[in-house]
Amino acid sequence: MKGKATSFDIAHHAGVSQSTVSRALRNSPLVNEETRARIHAIAKELNYKVDKNASNLRSQQSGTIALLLFQDPTSDDSQINPFFLSMLGSITRACTQKGYDLLVSFQELEDDWHADYEDCHKADGIILLGYGDYTDYEEKLIQLESQGTHFVRWGAVKEGQPGISIGCDNFQGGFDVTQHLIQSGRKNIAFIGGASKHCPEFFDRYNGSCHAIEKAGLKVNAKLQIEAITTEQSGYAAALQLLALKQPFDAVFCASDLIAIGVVKALRERGMEIPTDIAVVGYDNIPLSEFIRPTLTTVQQDTKLAGEVLVETLLDRINEKQVETTMLPAKLIVRESCGGKN
Repeated sequence: MKGKATSFDIAHHAGVSQSTVSRALRNSPLVNEETRARIHAIAKELNYKVDKNASNLRSQQSGTIALLLFQDPTSDDSQINPFFLSMLGSITRACTQKGYDLLVSFQELEDDWHADYEDCHKADGIILLGYGDYTDYEEKLIQLESQGTHFVRWGAVKEGQPGISIGCDNFQGGFDVTQHLIQSGRKNIAFIGGASKHCPEFFDRYNGSCHAIEKAGLKVNAKLQIEAITTEQSGYAAALQLLALKQPFDAVFCASDLIAIGVVKALRERGMEIPTDIAVVGYDNIPLSEFIRPTLTTVQQDTKLAGEVLVETLLDRINEKQVETTMLPAKLIVRESCGGKN
């Protein structure tokens, strides 16, 4: 064959229409898997390269998804919560598999990120990652929704929220880890993390924990709830604040693994043995949780599945398909930090 191969050449070899080739190369579900595989194989044999500029001009799309990360305070210079690093990898792979480029950008809450990207044709849609203070950016989510921007966010799943959210069942995760603590003999369980509408994911974890305590016939001690953001330093400071209360406690449920790492450090410095004296559990199952000593009991959020669902949901929105908010399951991971109490 002379010259560059075209989609019409592929159609001729495959015995299908050019439009079917176009859909297959975009991995459209309108083309069955066997036909898609045959077309991709022929395209590879003919050394066919997609002209993304021409394709995007025809579709009036950029072929790009924007991933907006809200900066977190961290102990290093990354400004990225390690929980989101694995999710970022999953999102990147999912975009590649769907033939999309991924544009990653840090955002400040005061920036006009809600009026950019899709409106300026930088991207066909937006994925939002980052905890932050929900009350600070709820209004911008409402504006994104009202102007018809295609977006999906990772976060708490609540009725009446603007847009589409993909999140973890934080209430069940909080219930499961607290129930395990109680079954291990713990009766005075502290909670370190936010417990208000400003941080709805942490609040769900707290409410799930309280439900487990009450279901076991125990009483929730509101004084044992200490505010903290997702950093080791905040967990360390909150643990010192908890100790200063002189309230009895034999376990600490931390709203994130980073908080738990700071709590472990503070308790050890005060001569306490974990889990003999105090059990400590976290949330997120970041890689470090398996390597601190003692290894950390925690709740796993499936970041691989989360990244895939975020991308698939956003692409469905871009293609004007019906989409729904999705809650993914939480999984208790039991390790050394909450051994049974004698």
